[in-house]
Amino acid sequence: MSIYVENLTKSYNEELAVDNISFAISPGEIIGFLGPNGAGKSTTMKILTGYLAPDQGEVSLGNLSVVDHPQETRKMIGYLPEHNPLYPGMYIQEFLNFVCHIHGIKGKEKNNRIKEVIQLTGLDREQHKKIKQLSKGYRQRVGLAQAIIHDPSVLILDEPTTGLDPNQLIEIRKLILKLGKEKTVIFSSHLLSEVEAVAQRVLILHKGKLQADETLEHLHSQNHREHIFHLELNKEGFDPTSLSQHPNVISIEPIDSRRWEIRVRDAVEVREELFQACVDQGFVIFGLEQQSLSLEYIFAQLTQ
Repeated sequence: MSIYVENLTKSYNEELAVDNISFAISPGEIIGFLGPNGAGKSTTMKILTGYLAPDQGEVSLGNLSVVDHPQETRKMIGYLPEHNPLYPGMYIQEFLNFVCHIHGIKGKEKNNRIKEVIQLTGLDREQHKKIKQLSKGYRQRVGLAQAIIHDPSVLILDEPTTGLDPNQLIEIRKLILKLGKEKTVIFSSHLLSEVEAVAQRVLILHKGKLQADETLEHLHSQNHREHIFHLELNKEGFDPTSLSQHPNVISIEPIDSRRWEIRVRDAVEVREELFQACVDQGFVIFGLEQQSLSLEYIFAQLTQ
C-alpha cells in the first residue's frame, strides 16, 4: 500500500508542530522516521492514522484520502502509539480476542489469528498471564500483536523497541523485516542502530520540517560532504600543526599516542598532503583508512 503526504501542516495553538512536509512511500518499503524530541514525528504519525486532522495538506493511502475516508483507511493501518495503550487487568488472549472483536474477526479465523500473532511476537510463554504481570518489553510485544492482528497493509510503529532488552531487540527487528516483505512499514526510534539495521530509507524531521528523505546509502555517500580518515603511524610524537592549517581539513584529533582522526570537507583528497607531512617529520604510515559517517553523526549534523 502506497502512502502520499503533500504539504502537511499541523499547529497546536500557535506552535507549529509539522511545517509543510511532503513525501511518498512505495508498497513494501520500511521507513525509519527520525528526529529529536518535539520534531513532529508523533504528530505526523497520528495524522497518517487519522487520529489527528491536519490544518493543511493531503494524506492518502493508495487512492483514498485519510481525511475524507477515515473508516476505510483505518482498516488498512496497524498502529502502535508511543504510549502503548493496554488494559492491564486483561489476560493477553482476552485482550487480543477483544481487539479481534473490534475488527470484526470471528470464529475459526479469530482463533487462528490470535495463535499466529502470539507466535510471531514471541508471546508464547506469557500468553496465559495478565498484561499487568508482564515486563515492559513483553507489554510492547502485546502492543505489536494488536497492531498486526487484523493483517493491515500499513504498519505505523511509534518507538516499537522501547523497553526491550538486546535479545528482544533482535527478535523485533526480525519481525519488522519479515512484516516489511508484505506491508508498508513506518517506524520511529531513538535507537539509530536499529534504524540502520532495518530501514531501507529514512525521513529526518527537525522543528517540524523535513530535513532529509534519503536511502541510507545515499545519505551516507552523497548528502554529506565530510569524510573521516583514521591515520596510524609507526611511533609517537606527530605534530599535526602544518596539516591542520590546510583549508579543507576540519579537524585533527588524537585517538591514542600513535593514531589520529582527521575530518576533511568536500571529499578533497588529502592523502598527498598527509603523506608529505608524515615524511617531513620522519614518520612511517602504518595505516590510512577512510571511515563511513555513522547515522548518529549525520543525524546530529542535520538536527543541531
